[in-house]
Amino acid sequence: MSASDVPIRPFLIGIPAAGLVLGFVLRASGFPAWVDLAWTIATLPVLLALVIEIIRSLRRGDVGLDIVAALSMTSALAVGEELAATVVALMYAGGQYLEDFAEGRARREMTALLARAPRRAMRHCDHRLEEVDVELIDTGDRLLIRQGEVVPTDGTVASALAVLDLSALTGESLPVQCKAGEAVMSGATNAGDAFDLVTIRPAAQSTYAGIVRLVEAAQRARAPMARLADRYAIVFLVATLAIAGGAWAWTRDPVRMVAVLVIATPCPLILAVPVAIVAGLSRAARHGILIKGGKALETMARIRSLVVDKTGTLTSGKAKVVAVHSGGGFTDDGVIRIAASLDQASQHVIAQALVAEAQRRHLALAVPREMIETPGEGIRGTVEGRRAAVGGISYVRVQLASLGKELGPAQGVDPPGAVAVWLSVDGQLAGCIVLADELRTGTAALLVKLRDLDVERIVLATGDRRGVAEAVTAGLGLDAVRADLTPDQKVMVVLSERKAGPVMMVGDGVNDAPALAAADIGVAMGAKGAAASAEAADAVLLVDTLDRIVPAIEIARRTRFIALESVYAGIGLSTLGMLAAAFGYLTPIEGAILQEVIDVAVILNALRVLRGG
Repeated sequence: MSASDVPIRPFLIGIPAAGLVLGFVLRASGFPAWVDLAWTIATLPVLLALVIEIIRSLRRGDVGLDIVAALSMTSALAVGEELAATVVALMYAGGQYLEDFAEGRARREMTALLARAPRRAMRHCDHRLEEVDVELIDTGDRLLIRQGEVVPTDGTVASALAVLDLSALTGESLPVQCKAGEAVMSGATNAGDAFDLVTIRPAAQSTYAGIVRLVEAAQRARAPMARLADRYAIVFLVATLAIAGGAWAWTRDPVRMVAVLVIATPCPLILAVPVAIVAGLSRAARHGILIKGGKALETMARIRSLVVDKTGTLTSGKAKVVAVHSGGGFTDDGVIRIAASLDQASQHVIAQALVAEAQRRHLALAVPREMIETPGEGIRGTVEGRRAAVGGISYVRVQLASLGKELGPAQGVDPPGAVAVWLSVDGQLAGCIVLADELRTGTAALLVKLRDLDVERIVLATGDRRGVAEAVTAGLGLDAVRADLTPDQKVMVVLSERKAGPVMMVGDGVNDAPALAAADIGVAMGAKGAAASAEAADAVLLVDTLDRIVPAIEIARRTRFIALESVYAGIGLSTLGMLAAAFGYLTPIEGAILQEVIDVAVILNALRVLRGG
């Protein structure tokens, strides 16, 4: 029975259950002639629903084990085993309902993501608040996020402080504090006082809306393991018919043939695999890993090579101050304070990094005056009455009153992968600030864990300069470093690595999207990565940390193992039961009960995916 039949399944369970009870009551009351009729009538609704579903499946080109269930009920009625037919009807309907229940439990984490999607929001308008549908929210709107509400779209904090619960998105157990101006990802829950949010994109284009779309696609997807189960089902169907036919041909006893058919109905093949896959997808979502369906989950379990981007993936993607060299009577904090004060007037990423560093150090910034910025080179102006200039050495050199001293406090401070920002004050060199995009914390340990998971090759693929790439990744033990790559060259790197086995590509930028799509399994840094990479990828890390790859692979491998374990165990037990029935050791009723025990066992085994290994 298909998903569209789910609402009637409780009734299909109730009819044969009531029929069984009625039959025994009639027998105990002295009306044995009516017993078989009661059991037959109780069986027919389930048999009719089953035949309708078989016809639907055949029209789609699917041949499954529902045919065995229909044959067992029909043959049992034909040979006068009405009680067995009713038991099979009850067990079959109950098994389908149990599968729905198990899948519902397995989908719990993914369904929770969908259920949390906000529908309404409070928006500031003309000095008042109005409640609007989230579809009406646009870029630049100012929203009031009340305590306990889910943030409807991406934005920045417009209040002094926001306390956010990200557990549903990333699995982080502790609330996160965001200060004024900091970015907030949609889907977070306000765990503190109400705060204002200025939106940076419409709700339909938000991170959370994208996550919801990915979840819906994942729930619709079908895994190769499920299709593999279908192929096993056809083989099992042929084997069932052969054993049943052989039992009848050898003994001429139709009851044995019915017993064989009964014990094969329904089969764990059509129950355990979908439950295990959905459980795996749900458990991954709980860890902040959104996998787009069973196919991606199954592929992730088999990867042997990893191709990883550098900027924003292996590294944080943001320049950070790693050293300060001061001179001319200035302290390190003094150099940072003056440079950041002037850089408040610039939108350059390096300028923003310097301002962020000053805020981290709790330095009081002054208001700059008379600013003149030369794009890509530097900015000059007045800070607290003093002439200052910040930028590259060639830009700052022009501002120096005395040439030849420009390297004084910071000789050789521009190593590969780092950027040196110079500061002059009143014509004198005041200092140099070194910024670099550093490796993410724990990267080396992560690569060791991936090796332990039998990932044979780990390759860096970046568009950055080779000197920078090699300097940043020195000591990581990568198998290869591919630098100066264009997007199409990254695709070629991914394709060339397939000789070792299925390839996983991890990236975050627009330039990574083609390689993510070309890989056997593409993983995007979805928390802060580009939308194009998230759309092209097969899995998205909802939290901005690379270490989630390890549990993603572990969950995928455990899911695949348990799904196949359930299949093999179910087939083995069912085959033994059919052989026992063929030799007369099991009656049709005993076979039906035994098969239901097997079904329950494999479903419970499949639900083990929800627990840790």
